[in-house]
Order: sequence, then structure tokens, then C-alpha cells
Amino acid sequence: MTSCPDRLLDLRGEVCPYTFVKSKLAMEDMGLGELLEVILDFPPAVKNVARSMEMEGHEVIEVQQVAAKLWRIIVRKNGG
Repeated sequence: MTSCPDRLLDLRGEVCPYTFVKSKLAMEDMGLGELLEVILDFPPAVKNVARSMEMEGHEVIEVQQVAAKLWRIIVRKNGG
């Protein structure tokens, strides 16, 4: 289990590309090394948000399905 995230972003009900855009905006307001937890219920967004965060230079710590149609992604902000 990862340490407690510094910020929670609940994107249930959101679809691509809004899931990535909102995740990216949240990361811009965070400090280096801080953890963002993103909650998603749109399956394509799980892969897209994780891939896009890595492309932005951040570290995806965890991608976990927590319920039938619910996922959490933990991302550490890097200098990207």
C-alpha cells in the first residue's frame, strides 16, 4: 500500500479527454514529490490517464481496480 496521497481527484462520471485534462491541471498545483490519487469509473480513462501522466514525466505508483467499475491511480509529481 502506498502512503497517503496529498490530493484526491474524484473523476467519476467524467470521460476522456476531460479525465486527463483535469488530472494534469491538478498536478500543476502540486509540489514536486507529492502524490495525487485519481478515482475513475470510465475504463478507457484508466489506461489513458496513466499513460499520459507518464508522458508528462510523472511517476505512476499504482493502478488498482477497487470495485466492479471503479479504479484508483496514484501518481507522484516529478519535474516533467
